Amino acid sequence: MMDTTLALLGIAGAMTVGAMSPGPSFVMVARTAVTSRADGLAAALGMGAGGLVFAIAALAGLQAAFLAVPALYLAIKGLGGAYLVYLGIRIWRGARQPLAVAQEAADPSQRPQGRGRRTFLLGLATQVSNPKTAVVYASIFAAFLPREVPLVLALAVPAVIFCIETGWYAIVALALSSAAPRSAYLRYKVWIDRSAGGVMGLLGLRLVWSAVHDGH
Repeated sequence: MMDTTLALLGIAGAMTVGAMSPGPSFVMVARTAVTSRADGLAAALGMGAGGLVFAIAALAGLQAAFLAVPALYLAIKGLGGAYLVYLGIRIWRGARQPLAVAQEAADPSQRPQGRGRRTFLLGLATQVSNPKTAVVYASIFAAFLPREVPLVLALAVPAVIFCIETGWYAIVALALSSAAPRSAYLRYKVWIDRSAGGVMGLLGLRLVWSAVHDGH
């Protein structure tokens, strides 16, 4: 029982540090939250769902699959990078549309139906599009999990991961959805969005380049 608790605490600590590290997921949630608290929380839930997917995949032996089929990792890395580039372009192109954002922030009742679901799916896609996250999960699990994983630990780890990912990004969403940050965002929206889009695009290009380079 003690070994199970220590393994769970070790995984939770390492994953908390990983979740708080800046990256595409943080950029996406932060940008969404300053436009709408509800959408920011939906995105946070998507991040948690993405973490749950990675946790289950890692427990199922994703790292072993990557090692056995290197081309699989390269393919996922390339596709994930391409998605981030696409997302960055979308953010950049939408930088000069502040009025709709301002209206949504001022009157949440006017949000289109299904907006929260789309934001949730966007958060989920952003999270799972980064194959390095899968490798980090698998590596952390390999470091802390015992050789034979008891059922209680196999059930507890995904639940803890979901809570960590969702909790951290919910904190980000709540912090950046108050009036002052939203006002600052609307004032400097063009530059903030273009910076966010540029970061997304560069991260995506880096992943694509890495996949091409590693494939040769």
